[in-house]
Amino acid sequence: MKFRSRVALSSLPILVPVLLVAFCQKDTRATTAYSLSEAQKVLRAIAKLETETQQPWSGPLRPITITESELNSYIAYRIETEKEEIMKELRLKLFPKNRIEGKIQIDLRGREVPSYVRPEMDFFFSADVLTSDGAVKIDLQKLFLGDEPIPPLIIDLVIAISAKLNNEKATSINDWYELPFGIKDIKSQRGKAVFYY
Repeated sequence: MKFRSRVALSSLPILVPVLLVAFCQKDTRATTAYSLSEAQKVLRAIAKLETETQQPWSGPLRPITITESELNSYIAYRIETEKEEIMKELRLKLFPKNRIEGKIQIDLRGREVPSYVRPEMDFFFSADVLTSDGAVKIDLQKLFLGDEPIPPLIIDLVIAISAKLNNEKATSINDWYELPFGIKDIKSQRGKAVFYY
C-alpha cells in the first residue's frame, strides 16, 4: 500500500482510514487534475512541521493551515506520483466542526475480487473527524455507492479486500490512528483544515 511515507502521513492524518483502500500497482491512465503549486505548498508545510517538531517546544500549540484546494491537489499529486492503480480519486470538502464530505473513486478492473464487488465504484461519504490525545478516527456518518445509500461498514469490506490483495493485515474504518510528527489536534473550518502541533 502506498501513502506510507513520512511525507504523506504528516499531511493526511485525517485520511488514514480512507486511504487504506489504496493500492500500489502502476497505472498509465490519467488521474484527477491538480495544481502542482498547491501540492508543493503542502509539501513545504510538511517539511516545516517535520523540522519544527524535532526542536524542543513548551509554548502553545502551533497551527499549520491547509486549504481544501491545496489538500485535494496534494492528494491527487500523491495518487499520481505513487502510481496508485486502484484508487483513482479522493476529493474532500471541509466543513466546520471537523465534518468532511468526500468522493473516493475505486477501479478494480482486472483484479480478482468477489463477484458481488463492482469493478468500478464511486463512494460518496460524510464523516466527522474525531481527535483525542494525538490520535484520529473517522466517524463515518453516511456512505453512498453511486447514488445508493449503503451501510458504512461496507468500507471495512473494501479495506479487507485491499489488505488481502496486498498481503497486509486488515484494519477497520473504526480504528484510531496515531497522528504523525507531533500533530496533536486537527480542526476543520469551511474550506480549510488547521493542524496543531
